[in-house]
Amino acid sequence: MEDDAPVIYGLEFQARALTPQTAETDAIRFLVGTQSLRYDNQIHIIDFDDENNIINKNVLLHQVGEIWHISASPADKGVLATCYNKTSDSKVMTCAAVWRMPKELESGSHESPDDSSSNTQTLELLCHLDNTAHGNMACVMWEPMGDGKKIISLSDNNILLWDLQESSAKAVLSSSVALEGKGQLRFTSGRWSPHHNCTQIATANDTTVRGWDTRSMRQIYCIENAHGQLVRDLDFNPNKQYYLASCGDDCKVKFWDTRNVTEPVKTLEEHSHWVWNVRYNHSHDQLILTGSSDSRVILSNMVSISSEPFGHMVDDDELSDQEEQHQEEKIKEPLQDSVIATYEEHEDSVYAVEWSSADPWLFASLSYDGRLVINRVPRALKYHILL
Repeated sequence: MEDDAPVIYGLEFQARALTPQTAETDAIRFLVGTQSLRYDNQIHIIDFDDENNIINKNVLLHQVGEIWHISASPADKGVLATCYNKTSDSKVMTCAAVWRMPKELESGSHESPDDSSSNTQTLELLCHLDNTAHGNMACVMWEPMGDGKKIISLSDNNILLWDLQESSAKAVLSSSVALEGKGQLRFTSGRWSPHHNCTQIATANDTTVRGWDTRSMRQIYCIENAHGQLVRDLDFNPNKQYYLASCGDDCKVKFWDTRNVTEPVKTLEEHSHWVWNVRYNHSHDQLILTGSSDSRVILSNMVSISSEPFGHMVDDDELSDQEEQHQEEKIKEPLQDSVIATYEEHEDSVYAVEWSSADPWLFASLSYDGRLVINRVPRALKYHILL
């Protein structure tokens, strides 16, 4: 019996990095990275057992530093990348590396007794994404549909495309491009588009969103002043190839058609502080998740700009005349975009929200105080979308 109540898990340390285990489509699994200055940092492997509504966790040591960003390979359950702080000569650098978790933790089927005294294991370093020449790493993106061999990292004002070789034990820089312009240009985040044969990415720097072709490393569109303040995050609509969502410190979430970037297609203004994260649902792209430093997670139904703006298309042959007339009337009604639910289980800034890769109705949110909350799309809405 599924229950709409949230499930809460508390980490001992502060945290801001969260990712679903993208290659795992059977078990509900998230990875969380901690930010502790005094202790060894950790990656928590969170397995959610939705039948019993409980969380099983395993902890891996990440001894190299505070984790600022984490992303899982789309092709290999055991591989992930982190961006982390490293102090050398009293200077702090943000570096990136690719890791492998112990074999027995790769699949989500294990039973883990909730016993923190059990041996903590360590991640195996596969390779560093050596960016000493390029500055601080902001994030690492895997090619979404790929074999897990292509990675892009954003480093200060550089886009670096890497090829992972020798079962990921070596990263070779295959191409790069630097952002040109006045002032201190720095990328804050980026997303790799699942469309166009994975040849496009979008990046955010300052108030600008740019699109790039990964084959030529040339800019293909530019949304100047996409937000009134810093752009924090981006996400592509999984089903509509030109649609991109952005969010930022102006408290807004905006939706763009990258073919015409003069005006956003839609703007959401539901948060009262910086919006750190925006995520499209992978299966039902009208469902949009956002997290903000107002401590709230908001689930919105952006049906008017989704791939099914009129609900599921019904075959004409299946309808009687009366139903057909009703169907036509229904299509004439303007569809309402709305906030479905506001989740207030957090007491601190929500730095990350992510949908599960295995269950389209389930999502996790993470606040800075180390609280991870797992929630479900309200059942009534789920059935409304499905039926």
